[in-house]
Formats: sequence, structure tokens, C-alpha cells
Amino acid sequence: MQDIRDLTGVLRSNTPIVIIETYEEYRVIDLLKRVSAVLYQPLFTWSITQGLTRVDRAMGTQKFNSDPTDILGQIKSTSQQGIYVLCDFHPFVDNAPKNVRLLKEIALEYASLKHTIVLVSHAFEIPPEIQRYCAHFRLSLPNNEQLQNLIYEQVEQVKSEGMILTVDDTAVTQLAKNLRGLTFDDAKRLAHKAIVDDGAITHSDVEMVNRGKFKLLDMEGVLQFEYDTSDFSQVAGLHNLKGWLNQRAPTTLTSSLEDQPKGILLLGVQGSGKSLAAKAVAGMWQRPLLRMDMSALYNKYIGETEKNLRTALELADLMSPCVLWIDEIEKGLSSGSSDDGTSKRILGTILTWMAERKSDVFLVATANDISALPPELMRKGRMDEIFFVDLPDDEVRQAIFLIHAKRRGLDVTRLDLAQLSKASQGFSGAEIEQAVISAIYSGKAIETEVDQALLIQELMKTRPLSVVMREKLQALRDWASGRTVNAHK
Repeated sequence: MQDIRDLTGVLRSNTPIVIIETYEEYRVIDLLKRVSAVLYQPLFTWSITQGLTRVDRAMGTQKFNSDPTDILGQIKSTSQQGIYVLCDFHPFVDNAPKNVRLLKEIALEYASLKHTIVLVSHAFEIPPEIQRYCAHFRLSLPNNEQLQNLIYEQVEQVKSEGMILTVDDTAVTQLAKNLRGLTFDDAKRLAHKAIVDDGAITHSDVEMVNRGKFKLLDMEGVLQFEYDTSDFSQVAGLHNLKGWLNQRAPTTLTSSLEDQPKGILLLGVQGSGKSLAAKAVAGMWQRPLLRMDMSALYNKYIGETEKNLRTALELADLMSPCVLWIDEIEKGLSSGSSDDGTSKRILGTILTWMAERKSDVFLVATANDISALPPELMRKGRMDEIFFVDLPDDEVRQAIFLIHAKRRGLDVTRLDLAQLSKASQGFSGAEIEQAVISAIYSGKAIETEVDQALLIQELMKTRPLSVVMREKLQALRDWASGRTVNAHK
């Protein structure tokens, strides 16, 4: 009903041209039938295949003027007031000055002719000649209640076809949340597919729906959908971070709170597990994970970089509830003398989105170089907390060895974890993992199983970052002390 009221208001505002960008063409026409009845105006639709047809009443078959230019000329010359819906007209406006001129003349004569043009396409670039005569209208998206009803309608439809279904009501609630941001038609198709694929609605359907939703929203090239999210059983240490996230895990109770968690900044040395922790947040909270690579946003054309970022953030809002992981955020925000102020505009866009967003998007930003981050991003309120991910201590290093050895099928009973931990003092988690991988390759080369001596040998060959970049690491620790929360303990 809200769409009908809003669209009626737009058509009553004496705007000659209304732009509706949507894939739901039939839904638009159905709405306009109701609006035309309220306004007592005839309704016509046009497409290049069907020509012009009156649709607000049964008039028999009336098809004429399938040529785009001819139909504009027909509308301009007729004295019949009405609403004229032109479907997929966008190709006939690009580089078509005669059609643009005809649209402008129809708009200029609106006061006497009362012809309203409604242009319905998946996307429409308005020529500057007619921009001031146009108004945009956006169809509303289904809310949680409508989506749940839609899912149950699909369940009943499939049952009526003879299929026996298993329906988990809690899974339906979660599925409805993850379908937010889609149109009615797209949500119906994804829900139907989730039902018929396995004859059930369970929590396992949520991931499939997220993948389908990602593809429908066309995020490729702007954001990456991370299919392989972890859980914290694969992450050694980080006890403070785990506890903090546990306290704020989304539940029915926390979803009613006004102050939802906004996000965290993970600061630390390379290879310390920040990326794995970002993946684990999504796995722990059972949310889709979107990864934004700041360096990939940049475009050589002025203004395109900011447009890419705005698009990415809008799409993240549509994917909510989700976790948005901005990897190495400092790469996109460090200003230089030759970037034409792009980094400052990028920062402004991010800060505005962080302050004003209403969607349930939890931001996880990772950074290696604190000196490159602007102070505006660091202050309290922008992020809920800043965690410092230091090099693992003795206990955590043992846990890391155990995780990677088990993952690769090594016999952990042959390993002295305490000795390995001592030999790898100053190593990051990534460096320990690489030492295990190197030992496996060395073992294959000499046709022997990986044992303690082979692992120690690989550790001795490695010069960790804590040695190579000792001064920078110490400076980072000095800055983090007293300013951040230690993620480990």
C-alpha cells in the first residue's frame, strides 16, 4: 500500500517523466493499474515487441507503433491524457537526439496535454536535456515479515505439488533476514530453490541463499564474497578478541538493542592472524563475509574511485546482515601528493557511511601500518574497539603448531610442541605455517616422514619478520601499548 501511495503522489506532482529502475516490470505495471484507477487516467504500456497497448481496461487487441520514434510522436500528437509506460526504452535514448528532443517536447507541453511518461528499465541514464523534467521512483523491498510469509507461501506451493518437506521455523527466520535487499521476485526464486533442492528448509540453506544473493546483486569486481569462512577453533590465541565477540554475538535479544556493534580494527604485524580472525568473525556469527580490497577500488578516472566505493558500501548494506572485511585499510587511506585528493574523499565517504548507516553490517578492518591511518578513523565511536594482534607467545605457538600439523595429517605424537615453540620464538603464525609446509616438502624430497628434527631444521632456516624488521615492530608495539586492547590476553 505504501508503494501505491508514494507512486500516486509522484504522478500527482505534475512531473512529466518518471524513471523507475527495476527488474520487476510486471509489479510496476500492476501498481500503475491501481494508481491509474485512483487518478482516473488511462494507462498504456509500450515495448518494442508489443507496441502500444491500453492495459487499465479490456480493449481487445490494440498493438501499433512499435518504432520508438513513432510512439513518441504518437504520444506528443494525441489529445488523449494518460500514463504511458515505455518498457526498456533506455537503448533508444542513448545517442538518439531525435528521441531525446521528442521527450523534451512532451515534457514542455505537459501543462496542456497532461501526458505522463513512465520509463521502466533495469537501468536508465537520463540525458541532461530532460533531467530537470524527471523524477525517480524506487519500488520498496520486502521486509522481514513479508519475506517470512513469502517463504511459507513457497512451502505451501511445493507441498501442493506432492513434495514432503521438513521446515525448521528458526531457519525460516534466518533465511528471511538473509534475503533482505532482494526484490520480491528474486527472493521468491531463491526461496523456492532452497526448498526444492533438498526438500527442506534448514540452516544449511542460508549459505546457498547468500551465494545466490551475491550473484544477483552483481558485486563481482567491487567486493569479493568469501565462501571459506573459518571458526575460532582454527585460530590459536586471541582470547580477548574471542571473548569480546562472544559478548556481542547476534541474538534475538541483541537484535532489539538500539546500539548494535559497529566494527573493530585489527592492528598488528603481517602474518599474525588478522585475516584469519576476520574470517572467523563471520563464521562465529554465521554471517556472509564480504572482502573489500582498498587498492582494487582505485581508478585512473577522477571520480570513479569514489563511485566504486559508494557502490561497494551500498551493496554491503543490501547484503546485511553481514561482515564487511576491509583488508589493509591503510593502503586506500594514506594520502599522497599525486592522488588529486582521492584518499581524502575516500576517507570522507567511509566516515560518513560509518556514522549514518542503518544496516546491520559489522565492519572488520585490518591494518599493518598505524602511521598511515588518519586520526579521524581511530577515535572512539568510529570503531567499537581497536585490537592489537601481537606475535604469539609460547602457549599460542604450541597451539599453532598443533593446528597446522593436524590439518596436514602429521603424527603429532612424534612432535615435542614445547621444543618447537621455543625454537620458533619471534615467529608469526604465518611463518610457523610456512615452516610446517616446507618441512613436508623436504620430507617428500628425501622420502621420509616429517619429524621433530625436520621441523627444527626448517625453523633454523627462517629469518622471521621480528628479526628483519625489529625496529618497526618495536615502534608498533610502543604505539599500541595503552592505546589498544591486546587481542591475545
